[in-house]
Amino acid sequence: MEELLASYIKNVISVNDTEMQLILSFFKFKKLKKNELVLHHGEASQRTFFVIKGCLRIFYIDEQGVESTRYFAFENQFATALVSFITAKPSEELMQAVEPTEVLYISHENFYRLLELLPQWEKFYRIYLENAYVNNTNRLQSFFVQDALTKYRYLLEENPIIVQRLSNKLVASYLGISQATLSRLKAKK
Repeated sequence: MEELLASYIKNVISVNDTEMQLILSFFKFKKLKKNELVLHHGEASQRTFFVIKGCLRIFYIDEQGVESTRYFAFENQFATALVSFITAKPSEELMQAVEPTEVLYISHENFYRLLELLPQWEKFYRIYLENAYVNNTNRLQSFFVQDALTKYRYLLEENPIIVQRLSNKLVASYLGISQATLSRLKAKK
């Protein structure tokens, strides 16, 4: 399990074996059941998760009860409600395992402790934040400038695992379209 995380980290920053052991010592393992919530609305995000197996979803629920998915994290990806994690304020987002999922997680306290102990972890965090910013900006832009078909085709090209592994309900929630529209798009493909 830890090998996957260690490999991911080594692809981002250079660390020696002692530094890697220090980093890994702050992570804990957890198994999540399908549909288990790991972050509720209004709760401060206190953990960052690394997916070993399965999938985490970060989403919102509006006043009418409609769900909008912001992000899916599959194997070898990190996930957290980043705004809440940084600010320690209550989260507007929820996080859920959408299938049986195994994760390694680090607490907010230990994440920031690592930043103090290991300069390379700061570089890791900066790269993580930069990637999150680019991904979120690109996603936001797609909502303003792309029609449903363009968004769907882009998803198939850039992140087909979402369509392959998840239900139409979740895919539609991610694309910001109805399930009926998604069905029509799939038929056109």
